[in-house]
Amino acid sequence: MDIFQEIYRDIDEDTVMEEERRYLMNTYRRLPVVLVRGRGVYVEDVKGKKYLDFISGIGVNNIGHCHPRLIENVKKQLETLIHVSNLYYTIPQVKLAKKLADLSGLDKAFFSNSGAEANEGAIKLARRYGKKMGIGEGEIITMERGFHGRTLATLAATPKVEYQEGFEPLPGGFKYVPFNDLDKLMESISSKTTGIMLEPIQGEGGIHLADREYLKGVRDICDERGILLIFDEVQCGIGRTGRMFAYQHYHIKPDILTLAKALGGGIPIGATLAKEEVAEAFTPGSHGSTFGGNPLASVSAYVTLSIVEDLLPHVEEIGNYFMRRLKDLERKYSFIREVRGMGLMVGMELSFQGGDIVKRMLEKGYLINCTAERVLRFLPPLIVEREHIDSLVDALDEVFSELER
Repeated sequence: MDIFQEIYRDIDEDTVMEEERRYLMNTYRRLPVVLVRGRGVYVEDVKGKKYLDFISGIGVNNIGHCHPRLIENVKKQLETLIHVSNLYYTIPQVKLAKKLADLSGLDKAFFSNSGAEANEGAIKLARRYGKKMGIGEGEIITMERGFHGRTLATLAATPKVEYQEGFEPLPGGFKYVPFNDLDKLMESISSKTTGIMLEPIQGEGGIHLADREYLKGVRDICDERGILLIFDEVQCGIGRTGRMFAYQHYHIKPDILTLAKALGGGIPIGATLAKEEVAEAFTPGSHGSTFGGNPLASVSAYVTLSIVEDLLPHVEEIGNYFMRRLKDLERKYSFIREVRGMGLMVGMELSFQGGDIVKRMLEKGYLINCTAERVLRFLPPLIVEREHIDSLVDALDEVFSELER
C-alpha cells in the first residue's frame, strides 16, 4: 500500500472528527463535514455528498478546485524542482515578480507564504522606509472593521478586541479610525504617522466597500503629507472584483500592495509589492522568508494569474447577475438589511446572526460563510456560472421562506 492510500484508508466522518479533537489545537469552529476532493465549483465529502462551493476556501480557490491547467503545470514543477533557498536565483520567482509588476504598475515584489506575512512585510517596509526618509515615527493608521492577520503585528493592526484579547502586550505604533470617514482620518494624522493601511473592500469586517471619493481623498492626503498608502488586497485581489486588483476600480495606485489567498490557486504564497523608491528600503538581510516564492509556489501563482486574466470579463458579467438575484431576495424578505459587494465578493447583511443559515445551507449542499456575525459572505470561484447562482439563490429562498413560517 502506498502512503497516499494509507492516509485515506478506512476513513469515516466520526473518526476524523474525534481525532481532530484529540490531536489538533482548538482554534477553529469547524462545520460537521469532512471534505476529501474537489473539481471546479464543487467539493465532495467522505460520504460522497457533493457541495456547491460559494466560499472558495475563504477566497483562495478563485480558479476553482483542481483546475486542469494548474495541475498540469504544478506537476511539471514538482518533477523539476520544488524548493531551494533564496540564497540562489530561480526562474519562476523572477518571472512571477515581473508578471505582478506588469499587472499592478508597481515595481518590485517580496514573496512570503500568507496574507499575514505579506502584511507584516508591508508594515516592516513602511517603517524602514519612514526611518530612511524621516517620515513619521513608524505609526500606521488602520481602519475599524479591518482585518490584517493573526500574527502579533497584524493583530495589533486589526482593531477587534475579540481577536486581540489574551495576546497582550501587542506591538505598538498603530492607530484606528472609522472606515470611509476622511475627516476622522485627517484628524488622526500626526508627526508620528508613517503610513495608512486599509482594505479597498473589507472582507472579514462584513464586505464594506471604500467610497470612491474617500479612497481618492486618502491618496491625496498621503501625497500631500508624504506618507505611504498601503492596500491590503489579500482577500479582494486577484480578479475577485472583476479587475485583477480592487484598487483598479478607483483609478488610483497604492505605494505598497499586499496579496495572498487566491494568488497561488490553493498553493500558499503571499506577496508584498511596492514602488521602486519604497522597495529600496529593504536591503540584503533586512527581511527574508525561507519558503517565500519557492519554485513550486511561484509556478502555481504564475499559472493562476494567467487563468484569472482570461476570467475578468466573465467575473464582471456574472457578478452583476449574482447581485441582481440577491437583490431580488432583499426586496422579498424584510430581515435582509442590505446586499453589497463588487464582482464576486458579496455580502448579505441580516437583522439576526447568520450562523444557523450557514448550517442549513450546508445541509442542502452549499458552502457559504458568515462574517461579522450577521453578514452572509459569498466568494464563489470565478468560474461560477448562472445555473450555479440560480441554484444557490433558490436554496437561500427556501431557507428564508422556512424561517418566515
